[in-house]
Amino acid sequence: MDLYMMNCELLATCSALGYLEGDVYHKEPDCLESVKDLIRYLRYEDETRDVRQQLGAAQILQNDLLPIITQYPQDKLLFDAVIRLMVNLTQPALLCFGKVPHDPSSRHCFLQVVSYLQAYKEAFACEKVFGNLSEKLYDLLQLDWEQRQEEDNLLIERILLLVRNVLHVPADPEEEKSVDDDASTHDRVLWAVHISGMDDLLKFLASAPAEQQWGLHVLEIVSLMLRDQDPEQLAAVGQARPAKEQAADVRDLELLRQRELAERKSRAFQRGSRHSRFGGSYVVQGLKSLGDRDLVFHKGLHNLKHYSHDLGKEPRRVPKRRQPAPETELHRRSALNVRLFLRDFCGDFLESCYNRLMYLVKDQLLRERGQQHDETYYLWAVAFFMAFNRSRCFRPELVSETVSVRTFHLIEQNLTAYYEAMLLDKKEATSWARRMHLALKAYRELLTTVQEMDRSPDEAVRDSSKIIKNNIFYLMEYRELFLTLFRKFDASRQPRSFLRDLVETTHLFLKMLEAFCRGRSSLVVQSKRVRRRRKQQSRAHQAAPTAQPPGPQELQELWPGLQDQLNACAQGAEPLPEDMVPFDAASETPVEEQRAQAMVRIQDSLLGGQAAAALTLLRSAREVWPEGAVFGSPQAAVEEETQLLKEILFAPLPRCLGHAGPATPEVEEEEEEEEEEEEELEAVQVSEKEFSFLDYLKRFANVSVVKAYILLLRSYRQNSAHTNHCVAKMLHRIAYDLKMEALLFQLSVFCLFDRLISDPSAAAYKELVTFAKYILGKFFALVATNKKAYVELLFWKSTATAREMTEGYSLLEEGDSSRPHRAPKWTRQEEEELRELFLKYKGVEGADIVGSILPHLQVPSRTRKQVIKQLVQLGLAESARDFRRERKGTRIVLWTEEQEMELQRLFEEFRGADDILGSIMRHLTAKRSKARVVEKLLSLGLVAERKELYKKRKQKPGLPGVSEDSSPVGAAGPEEESDSEEEEEEEAAWEEGSAGGRAAEGRQEQHGESRAALEQDVQGLARCLRQGGLAGPLLWLQNCLNRAADDREEDGTAQPTPLVPLSEENENAMEDEGFQQLLRKVGARAPANEQESFWRLPAKLSPKQLRQAAASMAGEEGTAGGPEQRARALQSLQLARRKRAALAEVETPQLQQPPASPGTEPERDQLGHAWPGPKRNRAVLSDDDENPESQAVAPALPSPDPDLDPDADTDTDSDWDGEGAPAPHPRKRLRIEEEEED
Repeated sequence: MDLYMMNCELLATCSALGYLEGDVYHKEPDCLESVKDLIRYLRYEDETRDVRQQLGAAQILQNDLLPIITQYPQDKLLFDAVIRLMVNLTQPALLCFGKVPHDPSSRHCFLQVVSYLQAYKEAFACEKVFGNLSEKLYDLLQLDWEQRQEEDNLLIERILLLVRNVLHVPADPEEEKSVDDDASTHDRVLWAVHISGMDDLLKFLASAPAEQQWGLHVLEIVSLMLRDQDPEQLAAVGQARPAKEQAADVRDLELLRQRELAERKSRAFQRGSRHSRFGGSYVVQGLKSLGDRDLVFHKGLHNLKHYSHDLGKEPRRVPKRRQPAPETELHRRSALNVRLFLRDFCGDFLESCYNRLMYLVKDQLLRERGQQHDETYYLWAVAFFMAFNRSRCFRPELVSETVSVRTFHLIEQNLTAYYEAMLLDKKEATSWARRMHLALKAYRELLTTVQEMDRSPDEAVRDSSKIIKNNIFYLMEYRELFLTLFRKFDASRQPRSFLRDLVETTHLFLKMLEAFCRGRSSLVVQSKRVRRRRKQQSRAHQAAPTAQPPGPQELQELWPGLQDQLNACAQGAEPLPEDMVPFDAASETPVEEQRAQAMVRIQDSLLGGQAAAALTLLRSAREVWPEGAVFGSPQAAVEEETQLLKEILFAPLPRCLGHAGPATPEVEEEEEEEEEEEEELEAVQVSEKEFSFLDYLKRFANVSVVKAYILLLRSYRQNSAHTNHCVAKMLHRIAYDLKMEALLFQLSVFCLFDRLISDPSAAAYKELVTFAKYILGKFFALVATNKKAYVELLFWKSTATAREMTEGYSLLEEGDSSRPHRAPKWTRQEEEELRELFLKYKGVEGADIVGSILPHLQVPSRTRKQVIKQLVQLGLAESARDFRRERKGTRIVLWTEEQEMELQRLFEEFRGADDILGSIMRHLTAKRSKARVVEKLLSLGLVAERKELYKKRKQKPGLPGVSEDSSPVGAAGPEEESDSEEEEEEEAAWEEGSAGGRAAEGRQEQHGESRAALEQDVQGLARCLRQGGLAGPLLWLQNCLNRAADDREEDGTAQPTPLVPLSEENENAMEDEGFQQLLRKVGARAPANEQESFWRLPAKLSPKQLRQAAASMAGEEGTAGGPEQRARALQSLQLARRKRAALAEVETPQLQQPPASPGTEPERDQLGHAWPGPKRNRAVLSDDDENPESQAVAPALPSPDPDLDPDADTDTDSDWDGEGAPAPHPRKRLRIEEEEED
């Protein structure tokens, strides 16, 4: 840009800065204001960045700004303003424009700004400039954190940003045209940074705990400093070259020499003894020209070898979107002094800064404190410094922060995110591919470091490597990562270097995984399976095209037939369907809209000639919507219903797209034949399975993977020896280990093999040449048996096609393939057989006709859909809907009046039974679910709540039978089955009458001694625990047992109840062995596995057993309450007996009371006065809510042993609220105490 084309105001502002006279800069008095004006101008520049271009053309930074900061560093305000302006001027062009412009004018402006930035970078290659910046930064860092102002922190950040911007400027390859070991502009800037001491300040910022906020800035600057360096070459600077590298160089030189000699030899053969004019013409037999004749060749025979029909043709132009992605990484060797400085810098950075800085950066990335894409600097640092550490002198402790499973997980997450973004963001796919390449490099370096740790002499390092490999190989994400990257590789977006790194990383991963599996007999890994639940939506429910409604004349002709059907229904000659439901409670459609839809459905049934269905729908809709008599009054006669249906038929009802009129049989057939739409809902199911390396390797036998490897093999001359080895190894695994060599039978692959074998330097690629000859030998051996293999060369093949090609084309016909096939045609004999079977099973009432036909067909592979379709084609059925399968639970929804009367009658009949609901279900005519029956009983008001329908438990006379080794309360053990059998026998005997009662009494006497012994054991354990200071936990356990008994008695059901100790005393008692022995005696169950933390009361323990256990634990202390409490307990006992006798007279007067054992109740009362025994808590039902006596003498007690606290007057678990106020329950449970003998 011409200087005279500058804006006048901008030119005047630049002139007011000052002037340079020799090496001395003289600033003007308005220099500071002029710098601020330039910052203001840059803020309001247009999209072409005109102000930036004009300042760059005028070289303001080189001639004014840099001299100001070098000669006036003491002027703080001016220095701050100039740094702020330079940060703005040197910011990257990509940041100024947002993206690389595509139109020519904007792209020209973009390139112009880049050229000015490159000129700025040359000006910054000055030791004096970086010296002043380092001194200012050093002075600021010397200030303590309390002494720093906000302006100081801003200046530190701006200096770091300025250094970042200068290092970020790309090199100009046209201007610099330098070879390796020559100092470029970037090298000179790095040397100025080193001389000024800026590198030491960067290391201080990375390692100082108080300066951790600058971590991302430092990491970005370090990455820009080392962007052109190769870590392995940088680590070897100044050291003698190892013999391995020298041998590699000798091999490369020998390879070049062989190629040169071969070219020389071929040129010598091409020179003829005579002039080419007399070379003659030749007819090439077997090679056709453009016509049908043989080709006539007019050149020498030595040129015939390279002849092709494509000679002379213009190469086909490749579209821009399909062109290979350009290479972005360029490595060059800097000057020796710069490389030595960078080597020392990297060594110091690893020892003092790396682990801390990487921890801080990762923490900021996880907390999302950085800017967008800042994680790329983290990925670069992982790849570079771990490779540098491995190549220099491997010390795992220097990179311990990034050698972890968490780092693997972080890199894998970023790699997957970049991969998905590349597929979605088409415009920025190249940028996402570069970021993905960075993540892949970091992943490869992590794997290489783990492999290096396996060779460490330190056993702890090897163990750490083994743990990391266990985690990596166990998780499915790490194993599937490479397969995903190969299958989605796109050469137009991802460069060849990405494919090379991907191939080498995959080779390393497979090598480590194979070695890991080789040393183990079995390896269990995680497997994730995506289960797709398919929600089918038939196309029949989609909106059908609206048809013309029938006219009044057609309706008049249709009505007489419908009226005859309605009369037949009224007389009972034609049954009414029972599966017509007008209302869907689960639908989101409002009730009013469903009512309108029900009216439309009635009209559709009438138009379809289904009068019985219309009548059933009308009556069902009347029950659902009785208000307003829209569907007639509930007492409507048949004539009124017929007239109402006629009005509905002739009414112009509004229709939506979902109701387009009745479907014709032809449309129904088409809808039945159409495929159903499937909505897939994915659910990931995680499981474990035994890992097989060969099965995992089979996943790589894919055409996408093979194409990627062949693409890299095409550039075998440019590849390194290691890259070619990785390609050959994978192809060898596919062809030899998996026996899938047919995947490589492709014409382009054979052309590549031909070029490889005929290469003059083929001796250098011995491994590739051997493999190529092996594949060609396999192909020609196959050609001897399969002549079609020549045609197969034209196509890439899948694994199924390759197997078919090698093993025979009849595999698909024999059913070995999973491809779908067309149904076989029906022969005339099969049609006759189908017709006979249909007529045979047509008359069977209620049978599934198609289900009966399928087992008798001669061709067993026929499906239900094929049979139905053939029946319709033969005219044996009108539509496929005639053979619909009956679905359970959808036939009967609404209750008829007769069914309701039957339900009421059954309820009154079985009202006194133990299992009311079960008896009703057994005798109900129309089979329904229990939930439907319970809901109907509640809606009819026959029961008030569901608990009244629960199955009642029978009262057994005495304790249940318990074996000798089990607890007195039926603890879980090996005798559970015998106990339950004895209880069942006891129940059966009790139902039989007094004889059964005597049998139960005999069994009780038989086990009386064992029960008494076990109760004595419980009492003895409780006594020992009380003496050991565990009286409090014993009282808590008794309370838990009684509370669990109350809950189970109230709910009517039992669930395992955990014993949760809330106090420290109870928690310590649960760990005591004696207390745990007591828990086992009373029937509690220890935690079954590591997922359970508390002991539990099993569900099989009845409330009576729980109370017996609590009473047994009370022991002798339970009877030490004095005569007053015994008298109160006696009164409660008498009250409970009166109420129990009243209940027995009302509910079960016919039930014979069994004889009590060991004596009558009065006898036990007398015994209770004479011999105080253990107390037992019982619960009885009280119907007398207003009995003041019961309120006074039978309060609910707070614990199973109230004698321990005689002054207690409140209970949190009782049914009383306040002072003497009864709870609002109609039937409350009153806890009483019963004295009985030991």
